[in-house]
Amino acid sequence: MGIAPQRTLGSVTGCRGIGLHCGKPVAMTLRPAPPDSGIVFRRLDAGAEIRARWSSTIESALSTVLSNGEGMQIGTVEHLMAALAGSRIDNAVIELDGPEVPIMDGSAAPFVDLIERAGIVPQDAARHAVKILKPVRVAANGASAALLPDHGFSMSFEIDFDNPLIRRQDMSLSFEPETFNAELAAARTFGLVDDLPRLKAAGLARGGSLDNAIVVSGDRVLNAGGLRFADEFVRHKLVDAFGDLYLAGGPIIGHFSGMRSGHALTRRLLAAVFADRDAWCGTTMTETVALGATAQPDAARVARA
Repeated sequence: MGIAPQRTLGSVTGCRGIGLHCGKPVAMTLRPAPPDSGIVFRRLDAGAEIRARWSSTIESALSTVLSNGEGMQIGTVEHLMAALAGSRIDNAVIELDGPEVPIMDGSAAPFVDLIERAGIVPQDAARHAVKILKPVRVAANGASAALLPDHGFSMSFEIDFDNPLIRRQDMSLSFEPETFNAELAAARTFGLVDDLPRLKAAGLARGGSLDNAIVVSGDRVLNAGGLRFADEFVRHKLVDAFGDLYLAGGPIIGHFSGMRSGHALTRRLLAAVFADRDAWCGTTMTETVALGATAQPDAARVARA
């Protein structure tokens, strides 16, 4: 079995859009990057950059926010991170002229399209991942998130909303190279219309609209065209978790289980994993399944957290 190479973008690409929470227009450019540089976000308007790591995230409602610890932040990175993970991009520079990744249509699909437009090239370095060696679980307020040992990468998620349309949904997936694009990428973020005044008052969802989120009122979807999947709500929760998990510094070899969890619990879960040196090890990926169904343990742990 050959060793899977790291990958980056084949060319520069970009887009413009609105920040979901800040409500401001943002231009974003994706650039190739050298091997072992990882995913790096760069704020052109602030002259600073942040590596995409769980340890750079801060507590934030309803999205994943990176901070350099000096007041500079980049918000709502999860959908882009999911697209990078699903496309198996290890190294890239993400340039923004504002404080938030544009929300686009509320899913990861536009970012997958950008990556495909730029092309993907292999690099002269082995791809690394994080292999889960023992179960790690965190819980709070009736929600939980866990990472368990597995031979590949798989996910399961259950949501339970007090809403007659959403109610309880669950989904499990074992990942092959095309699983993310086929099953998850197009699933959009969502919200309840009754929550919008509270969110606006809190300075959130200022850029939200029917163009970039599913809006539910009682048992009705207000968006023209309705849902893209009958269970689009739980699929989007899987998108969020998939993107947040890529903040481990690379793909994870293991099984993720989420029960009514969100960004904060996924962040706590990664912190718990990397706090326990017996819970993980670095792996070198083989080419058999690019998302990591087979991996060879490194002689030494790979410190990528």
